[in-house]
Amino acid sequence: MVENHLFLQKVLMVVSLTLITSYTATISAHGGGATLDPAGNKATFTALARVTCLDDGNGPPDHLVARIRDNSPAIPGMFVSLQLHKGSKAISITDITPGDAEFSPFVTLQGGNGTYFMMADKTIAGARDFEVEWHCNTATGVHTGTDIVVDQFE
Repeated sequence: MVENHLFLQKVLMVVSLTLITSYTATISAHGGGATLDPAGNKATFTALARVTCLDDGNGPPDHLVARIRDNSPAIPGMFVSLQLHKGSKAISITDITPGDAEFSPFVTLQGGNGTYFMMADKTIAGARDFEVEWHCNTATGVHTGTDIVVDQFE
């Protein structure tokens, strides 16, 4: 009886810690997904969004980090890419292994406070399910204010 009670306590503790950890990750993460070119006939299909980095009390923004994941099965010559742009600076990353359930590495664009442009596109015609994760951070890597507006999805 005592062993069952101790086992139950351990299980409840693990479940509680898992829920708390999951909730904490959810409230500080920014991400979303969609299908580029749902009709599958437009090689130039591009998603464009504005990400605004601002001081929400955690400190002034220093940079935007982002990464992309192609959730669709591999097709020769088809890749999804992500570009960040602010002022005279730009950077890009491509998920070079579609459908592997792994994100690309993060890219960082150091542009401080203000609005960054984030674009996702693909290399050839065909529908691509993708996800993007992004975060505005201070110079010391603390997550700070992050807002997004989608301007184009065509």
